[in-house]
Amino acid sequence: MYEYFSGKLVEKNPTYVIIDNQGIGFLLNISLNTFDKIKDRESVKLYVHFVVREDAQILYGFADEAERSLFRALISVSGVGANTARLVLSSLTTDEAYNAISGGDVSTLQSVKGIGAKTAQRIVVDLKDKLVKQGFLPDKTGLLHNTMKDEALSGLLILGFNKATASKVLDRVLKRSTFDSVEGLIKEALKNL
Repeated sequence: MYEYFSGKLVEKNPTYVIIDNQGIGFLLNISLNTFDKIKDRESVKLYVHFVVREDAQILYGFADEAERSLFRALISVSGVGANTARLVLSSLTTDEAYNAISGGDVSTLQSVKGIGAKTAQRIVVDLKDKLVKQGFLPDKTGLLHNTMKDEALSGLLILGFNKATASKVLDRVLKRSTFDSVEGLIKEALKNL
């Protein structure tokens, strides 16, 4: 029914935003990844998924179409509701979630609060081929970038950091700048953990 909403951000929170569109305020539930992408903006365009339940009508907003597509794929899985899908997209980036699903990485999906072993396996089984058929392609980075990230992630795990948190921090650090060594990447990540 609704494709997107654009307008001035009246209120921003990590879990929802209110967009003023020609005098009407729309409350959209968002993921932490969307919040990170829009937190410095005064006006936005968010892609929307509209959920109608017996007791509520809820809008979910996404910074890009890829995140919305993955959200829609996740809620198509039996036992995964809109709030669980939003938790997945808050705990993992769109690329991390896609790579976990396409690679059959059940443990990464289980690291999300509320996702158990059976649900994680169901997500992988139901969506592994479906995402490829839908043409969902995450941003690909170079092999060197992935190798450095993997090595830095291993180092942070050895130091006792949570895998999902460390991976998010590494992604943020790698988006901001490039590194010549794994050690430099780990040092910068430690500053942000």
